[in-house]
Amino acid sequence: MFLFFGCKKEKPPAKPPVQNVKSVPVPPKPVLKPVSSALRLPPPPVNQFDFSSKKDPFKPYVVQVKPAPAQSSEQARKSLKDSLPIHSLDISQFKLIGIVTGEKGNRAMVTDISGKGYVLKTGMTVGRNNGKVVSITNDGVEVVEQFKDENGRVRKENIKLTLPRKQ
Repeated sequence: MFLFFGCKKEKPPAKPPVQNVKSVPVPPKPVLKPVSSALRLPPPPVNQFDFSSKKDPFKPYVVQVKPAPAQSSEQARKSLKDSLPIHSLDISQFKLIGIVTGEKGNRAMVTDISGKGYVLKTGMTVGRNNGKVVSITNDGVEVVEQFKDENGRVRKENIKLTLPRKQ
């Protein structure tokens, strides 16, 4: 029975009558005229900021240096000899001022003729003839020089620098 009542068709409601609506006129779009060149603005600047005086944040702090071509030991010794003033004077021109003894080894202080001081350690080279500091004791400094004499023979000479006597 419920089916009978549920299948009954009803008529759709009647549509209201359509009234005549007048359309609103749409205003026309304005026409753009080209602007004369006198009224044009200059183009904006391309780069407004100048960073040439600023530090580059992406540049590495450590600069890798290419290694120099290998030098022979003789060339290295000559370049070192030319660069340090302790190698430009003769050993006899140095004056021993003091000796410091310690656990790490003894050290000696010498001055050249101009009064400039240098600290010597055992094994250092000193003087024009590449004299090598052999030992530093409480008595003085012992230096061995090797050089070629007039006959072309290699000679070794022991030079001892002593502390001046107290008066």
